[in-house]
Amino acid sequence: MKLHVGISGDLRDVMEREVLSSERAVTSGIRAAGRGLKADWRQQVRGAGLGTRLGKSIQARNYPGSGASIGATSLVFTKAPDIVDAFNLGATIRSKDGFWLAIPTDAADKGRGGKRTTPLDFERRTGLPLRFVYRPGRPALLVVDQARVNKRGSAARKGGRRRKGDGILTGEQTIVAFILVPQVKLRKRLDLDRDKRRWEGRLPELIVSKWPEAR
Repeated sequence: MKLHVGISGDLRDVMEREVLSSERAVTSGIRAAGRGLKADWRQQVRGAGLGTRLGKSIQARNYPGSGASIGATSLVFTKAPDIVDAFNLGATIRSKDGFWLAIPTDAADKGRGGKRTTPLDFERRTGLPLRFVYRPGRPALLVVDQARVNKRGSAARKGGRRRKGDGILTGEQTIVAFILVPQVKLRKRLDLDRDKRRWEGRLPELIVSKWPEAR
């Protein structure tokens, strides 16, 4: 018995087609993994109760941006790395000056652009001075005097008439605007490495599935 082996067509053309097929398969597989990892990370962030906005900070960027390459890469990252890392690893947050962290209550309302307000922002925005209240063995407070709670549930200046004799505004309240603590411990609420490992494990399958002969 004799076997004859030959190549049908031009060898150079065959090799070029295989190279193109491999570049397209690798690029498509890498991009599919990047999209999947981005979607899973976003879902994790939302599922942990950290909000849609933080979830949308998860982005994916492909290299090359267009065309195909055997060295294609998909980078999945967050635009808020400090916040995401804190919940992914667990962290203890301390004040930058080593003194107090000011945690706003609902009465402090939101700052500009919906951002968490600071004591300085609060005083500038409301015109209400904050008073420090030290409580031994308990968190200290920043409160506002001669205030009221408006329809939004926020602290506001109390107007109206003062009572004769003591000069107190009718219906005025002392409202807690900030709770002061030396540090805050954030528990680990994310496991981004779990999803990363899963998509890395699926990558060979994704690449092979994009190969023309595998369809």
